[in-house]
Amino acid sequence: MSETSPGRRLREWVLGAPKDPHTQNLFHHLSLVAFFAWVGLGADGLSSSCYGPEEAFLALGRHYHLALLIALAIGVTVTVIAASYSQIVELFPSGGGGYTVATQLLSPTAGMVSGSALLIDYVLTITISIASGADALFSFLPAALLHWKLAFAALMVTLLVVLNLRGIKESVLPLVPIFLLFLATHAFVIIYGIASHAGLLPEMATASVAEIRNSHLELGTFGLLLLLLRAYSLGAGTYTGIEAVSNSMRILREPKVQTAKRTMRYMAVSLALTAMGLMVAYVLFQVGHEPGRTLNATLLSRMTADWGGAGHAFVLVTLLSEAVLLLVAAQTGFLDGSNVLANMAAGRWLPTRFASLSDRFVTQNGVLIMGGAALLTMLATRGSVRFLVVLYSINVFITFSMSQLGMVRHWLAERRAGRRWLDKLLISGTGLLLTSLILVAVTVLKFHEGGWITLLITGSLVLLASLIRRHYRKVEALLGRLDGLVSAVELDPVTPPPAVAPAYDPAGKTAVFLVSGFNGLGLHTLFTALRTFRHVFRNFVFIEVGLIDTSVFKSEADIAELEQRIQTDLERYVRYMNRQGHFAQGLPLIGTEITREVTRVAEGLARQYPGAIFFGGQIVFPNETVFSGWLHNYTVFAIQKRLYYQGIPVFVLPIRLDG
Repeated sequence: MSETSPGRRLREWVLGAPKDPHTQNLFHHLSLVAFFAWVGLGADGLSSSCYGPEEAFLALGRHYHLALLIALAIGVTVTVIAASYSQIVELFPSGGGGYTVATQLLSPTAGMVSGSALLIDYVLTITISIASGADALFSFLPAALLHWKLAFAALMVTLLVVLNLRGIKESVLPLVPIFLLFLATHAFVIIYGIASHAGLLPEMATASVAEIRNSHLELGTFGLLLLLLRAYSLGAGTYTGIEAVSNSMRILREPKVQTAKRTMRYMAVSLALTAMGLMVAYVLFQVGHEPGRTLNATLLSRMTADWGGAGHAFVLVTLLSEAVLLLVAAQTGFLDGSNVLANMAAGRWLPTRFASLSDRFVTQNGVLIMGGAALLTMLATRGSVRFLVVLYSINVFITFSMSQLGMVRHWLAERRAGRRWLDKLLISGTGLLLTSLILVAVTVLKFHEGGWITLLITGSLVLLASLIRRHYRKVEALLGRLDGLVSAVELDPVTPPPAVAPAYDPAGKTAVFLVSGFNGLGLHTLFTALRTFRHVFRNFVFIEVGLIDTSVFKSEADIAELEQRIQTDLERYVRYMNRQGHFAQGLPLIGTEITREVTRVAEGLARQYPGAIFFGGQIVFPNETVFSGWLHNYTVFAIQKRLYYQGIPVFVLPIRLDG
């Protein structure tokens, strides 16, 4: 496809024009300040106040006065988890969240399990958020339109995929008004609900204490604790989303740690106050389950019963803000899910292509995978929120618990190093206790209702990741044998370097080599070409494209380091060919797609060096399978196809890995 083809123009119209990695202050323009990060990453946590507190409150049944204790427990849990994750962003400023914490503080396998659990959780985050939002929106529409709900949910998944492919900031900015409307309406509900009962609060507090004592007498100590634990655990969905910041450090504005901690404070305070405030309001207005209505809808109806038309309008606006924020909450799944995919791909647990970026500097493959998986889940469950809630929240507590365990282990090690550790260990230890308790309780309570499906899918992903890692390690070992060529070339004692580099020979043929570094792979390709075309070539050009992926796209300094490394690699090729008496040139390029960068310069090189022939190496496995084809790119064939279209000859040389 040419750069000006109709398909290319359509892509740029939908997703936007490519961005230049050399743009001044690029990271400043693309990154998010704390407020926008709060909107993009905090919507998941804040929206959970629409269903998390409700599940906890309904689990108490007629012992609803116990909700005050649950509200207090929610506030403490949110605070502890947020404080622990603030420690995590300090310790891991480059990001990675639960995957990186478990990998570095426990073991690579533990990190893979944590990352796999988190990936499934983010797919469910997207699915349940959009399904819940669709349920809420269609509750305002005529019943005749209900059959369009699933199609609407699928359309919303697709729309969010497109928004995220355009860019991070582009996907967050449209959500700001919705986010602020939710905050404003719910802050008013909580403040008004409590203030309207201000004169009765002492009396109600006394009544609540009496009711709690009655519950204790009726249920006994063990029964009371069991009921509280069940309600507390079923409301676990309230805490999902707190970990989002630690997974998305890459998209935050410098200084990243300070921005992350400020974002975390915004998220924790807004979530804790909203969830606790709603629980208290449920008790004050004595709301109960009404078929077809959420507790928030019942609460709003009772609160505005004597407001007339204004009350009806306020209820409508507030519930609509909840519905739309639930749709918005899916954004966290896209942002963080694609980041977790990229981190696991960098660790060779998943196909390396998930770490690549598009020309908009977006983890395009990750966004597409998360969106596709969410769409399949939506269709498989028919968008049933009741079923999705059963699947939801188990996995995030696997990651929470493993992260807290890793931090506890870290602070215990710091104790031996004599550093300040006790207060930090107390936070992480409390977090481990709470998250492990919730994990066990949620797993037991939800296992037979369908929670086993989540664990089965997560286990399958863990198995797949293990097989992928084993394959990559085997290939790395085989490629390592080729790297012996590097030492042989660099330590050549026979051929001294020339005093003056050989000049270009216009009468000689030119060979252009596509290399990925000064390594055995590139040297093997070079030597194979020299053996095959003896004494044909007099001029040599080496092209290396520095791939800007998630491991590089963190700062201007990282990109500059990449450019320097490429330049050094090419100089080594040039020095070697000069020692052989040949003209040589290195052409360093950087970009997000190798094929596009090579195609961009190929025509100019063909004019500069008439009759030039391009060479590239391709790994060949003894037993090619769909699995190996899925895990390795065939970029050289894509380049060959593009250059053939330009009339430029390209030879692809096989590099056998027989073991």
